[in-house]
Amino acid sequence: MKKIALWIGALIIGTILGILGINWINQSMELIATIYTKLFQLLSVPTIVLAVVTTFATFGSKGSGRIFTRTLTYTLLTTIAAASVGALLYVLIAPGNLPVDTVEQAVAADSSTPSLTYQDHILSVVPNNIVRPLLEGNVLSLLLIAFAVGIGLSKMPESENKSVVVKGFLGLQDLLFLLIRWLIQTLPLGIVAYSAQLSAQVSAGIVADSIGKYVLVILGGNVIQFFVVLPLFLLARGLRPLHVMSRMMPAILMALFTKSSAATLPLTMDTAERRLGVRKDIARFVLPICTTINMNGCAAFILVTSLFVMQNGGTVLTLPTILLWIFISVVSAIGNAGVPMGCYFLTLSLMSGIGAPIAILGVILPIYTIIDMVETAENVWSDSCVCAMTNHDLNPNH
Repeated sequence: MKKIALWIGALIIGTILGILGINWINQSMELIATIYTKLFQLLSVPTIVLAVVTTFATFGSKGSGRIFTRTLTYTLLTTIAAASVGALLYVLIAPGNLPVDTVEQAVAADSSTPSLTYQDHILSVVPNNIVRPLLEGNVLSLLLIAFAVGIGLSKMPESENKSVVVKGFLGLQDLLFLLIRWLIQTLPLGIVAYSAQLSAQVSAGIVADSIGKYVLVILGGNVIQFFVVLPLFLLARGLRPLHVMSRMMPAILMALFTKSSAATLPLTMDTAERRLGVRKDIARFVLPICTTINMNGCAAFILVTSLFVMQNGGTVLTLPTILLWIFISVVSAIGNAGVPMGCYFLTLSLMSGIGAPIAILGVILPIYTIIDMVETAENVWSDSCVCAMTNHDLNPNH
């Protein structure tokens, strides 16, 4: 709660500084905002790659039995459903573009924006060497490489060489998490800069309309997934949604306030075992895996935010484009293994990889803390549903 209050305070201070219209303050805020954008970009690309590699290397071959099969199946189905709901709401609500000044400055801040045809973009995703995607920050190519490396490691027989490689990736991931935590500790300064830049440069009415519809899509998608889609999954397996939700409510509420599925995991397992009556072997196998790969809220956020940023960058959102990004958002969300502010960093990585105006994400950052709370609660609720359905399927009494 202290962090939330601090972020809200930073947002208010930044807004006031921007409204003052003092030139040297505006220039200072623009400098700080640009620095933060570059730092996010620096850390986000290797973070998403390592997250995907370590996730698939750790779980790709784990549990060849029925428990893992059902866990993975339900995870994929619910995550695809969450992304699809987000896409449908985005088309129906149709958030408008931000003011031209904002988009032009965002594009100007990223001089690496390529001018590619759609066919060129598809071809550019397929890498022809390992170094080039790293140098160009082509995250889609890196995702393909990470996926292949992660699955490859999971299929290798256990040996000292495999152990060394996996531990090396995990060690690098821990180092990046440490750097990200340091950056997050200074984030209130970044929020002051972003909000000051926003209030000083653009029309508040237009931004409120555009951002308001964007937030409506994000939160509306989460609400529909939480109260409609996931309960329908439970009903389809013969379970009572209200019973499951009431039993798992302590874990869902903790997730809402901690904004961390991992921090909530001990309570989630205890609640599933003691209140919902899930078998211990199932709860202790399914829930840790779900905490790592079952990210309904993250998939929806990546999809909707990517569409919003690309639209503001001039991309025409055709049906094939939306379907492609549903797939990308699902794969990226599954790779979001314990990344602090993971959805935000993953989206920033993907947008950076295709040359979209990533500075627009600075407009979203001040309200991300609220979105993150709702998404984490939805993620834990989805984990609970997957666990309950798996337990139901494998319970001999049913």
